[in-house]
Amino acid sequence: MNAAQDLSFVALISNAHVLVQLIMLMLFLLSLFSWTYIFRKLFTIRSARAQTEQFERSFWAGGNLHTLHQSTASQRDQSGALARIFEAGMGEFIKGKQAASRDALDVNSVLDGARRAMRAAFQREMDALDLHLNFLASVGSVSPYIGLLGTVWGIMNAFRGLASVQQATLAVVAPGIAEALIATAIGLFAAIPAVVAYNRFTHDIDRLAIRFETFVEEFSNILQRQSR
Repeated sequence: MNAAQDLSFVALISNAHVLVQLIMLMLFLLSLFSWTYIFRKLFTIRSARAQTEQFERSFWAGGNLHTLHQSTASQRDQSGALARIFEAGMGEFIKGKQAASRDALDVNSVLDGARRAMRAAFQREMDALDLHLNFLASVGSVSPYIGLLGTVWGIMNAFRGLASVQQATLAVVAPGIAEALIATAIGLFAAIPAVVAYNRFTHDIDRLAIRFETFVEEFSNILQRQSR
C-alpha cells in the first residue's frame, strides 16, 4: 500500500483506534440527527410563517368573528398556530358569555378567561415550535469536545507507538496524527451547522412569538369592545 492510500480518508478511519472509531461513529450519528431536525424545523417554521400571514389577512379583513371561529375550528390542524390561539380565545369567550347570561358573571371574568385560554394556547404552540432546538444546541456545544477527545486519544496512541520504533520520523508519526485529527474535523462538521441552524431558528421563532403576543393583546381589546 502506497503513501497516498495510507493517508486516504477511508484508510485513516479504518486504521484508527477502536475508541476513535466509536467517537467518529457517534459524531456521524449526531450530525445525521442534527441535519434531520434542521430540515424538519426549516419546513415547520416556514409553514408556520405562511399560515400566520394567511390567518392575519383573513382576520383583519373585517369578517364575522363567529364565522371565522367556526371555519378555524373545522380545520384546526391545517389552520396554523395563530389560528389555534384565536380559536382558543374565541371559544372561551363564547362559553363565558353564555355562562354570564345565565349566572350574571362579570364581563371582566369572561375576558380574563379568554385571555388565559389564549395564553395557554400560545404556550402550547411555542413548545411545539421549540421542539428539538435543545438538541441542536447540545450538538453545537458538545460535538467539538467529543471530536477533541478522539483527537487526544489518537495522538496519545500515535506517540505510544513510537516507543517500539528506533527512529521516529514524520512519515511514522503522520498517519497516527492524521487519524486523530479526523475526529476533530467530524466534530466541527457536526457542530457548525447545528449552531448556525439553532441561532437562525431561535431568531425566527422569537419573531413569531412577538406576532402571537401582539395578536393576543389586539384580540383581547376587540373582545373587550364587543362585550360592552
